Amino acid sequence: MSVLPERTIRTAPSAAEVPDLGEGRGPLWLDAFLAVRMPEILTWRRHLHAHPEISNSEFATTAYLRRQLGRSGVDSRILPTGTGLVCDVGPSGPGVRTVALRADIDALPLPEASGLPFASTVPGVSHACGHDVHQTVLLGAMLALQSAPELPGRVRGIFQPAEETQPGGAYGVAASGAVADVERIFALHCDPRLPVGEVGIRLGAITSTIDLIELRLTGSGGHTARPHLTADLIYALGTVITGLPGMLSRRMDPRSAPILVWGAVRAGEAPNAIPRSGLLRGTLRIMQRESWDIAEALIRDLVTELLAPLRVDHQLTYLRGVPPVVNEERSVELLSGGIRDAVGVAGLADTYQSTGAEDFAVYLDHVPGALARLGVWDGVRQQVDLHSPHFEADERAIAVGIRTMVNAALRTLAGPAPG
Repeated sequence: MSVLPERTIRTAPSAAEVPDLGEGRGPLWLDAFLAVRMPEILTWRRHLHAHPEISNSEFATTAYLRRQLGRSGVDSRILPTGTGLVCDVGPSGPGVRTVALRADIDALPLPEASGLPFASTVPGVSHACGHDVHQTVLLGAMLALQSAPELPGRVRGIFQPAEETQPGGAYGVAASGAVADVERIFALHCDPRLPVGEVGIRLGAITSTIDLIELRLTGSGGHTARPHLTADLIYALGTVITGLPGMLSRRMDPRSAPILVWGAVRAGEAPNAIPRSGLLRGTLRIMQRESWDIAEALIRDLVTELLAPLRVDHQLTYLRGVPPVVNEERSVELLSGGIRDAVGVAGLADTYQSTGAEDFAVYLDHVPGALARLGVWDGVRQQVDLHSPHFEADERAIAVGIRTMVNAALRTLAGPAPG
């Protein structure tokens, strides 16, 4: 039976020790909501963190979120996949303007070594990417908006499953019609390099693409003393391993910065036997949408060219993932305004285009929107990256995120309609 790694258990701060960094910035009903509900909001986050569920298995998470929404009178509907949900607050009816806020809810198949008193209770599974924070922020934002005396339009909360899988749960959410009547969509993602109290945003591409590549080679096998009498499958694997990234850089626009990295190679056992089969797996990340659209055909051609002289058969499986998240100009203005409203001008930070991928990009094929990076570094502990067993998020970021999402939605609905 697998067990969690040994760790030093720390004492969790109380709610009083997790201040609201935007306190007093309004609106008054939001200040009042956070002043009363922040202790409860922290219990939501700690419960979700302690009970992570991997992609497409978020059944208990979905039930928990639905229960908290229902207790405040917010109806929700479970997505067709059986996990994740959608809810609306504000006026309804034909012609009502709608803005969407999205959070991902799945965890990673990684053990946790944070030492938090509310660390994962599920062996080998943890919220090492901050999705527990994302869904807590969205849950808090939706219930805060529900408490408003009046809203200028409708706000839709999308609690999306399966962001960590390929091609991504956003495809199913979009196919369900969840954004069909949406004017704009916004999201936040934890950033352990930004200090808490700052939110980073940029115009244009903010993430990369990701595609998965699997190559299976087969040959006749034989003796290493006589490679000329057979097909040297190991040599063929090595040719693709070293040759494909180089050829890709010569056949694709270098401004797209293709990054092809192999993560798994399997072939052979005996040192004096050429194996009959081998497997190669890796990821391709590209910084431009235009190059991503031609990548699969190019990869297939290059693999065929590389292997043509080597007398091996191959089967290439290319799993197309998600495009880059490209933040739309007006949406960036609105989300930037929400950040300023939440924590002031000093809290609005620049950020860069990451080589990581995010399936929030899928929604932007249907509706304009923007994603920002929520600072979660406490400024004290050593910085570790996302997907690390030691990843931690400063809980002060939760109120910052709630305020940012609420204000971005209000700014959007109070402003002129697009077009």
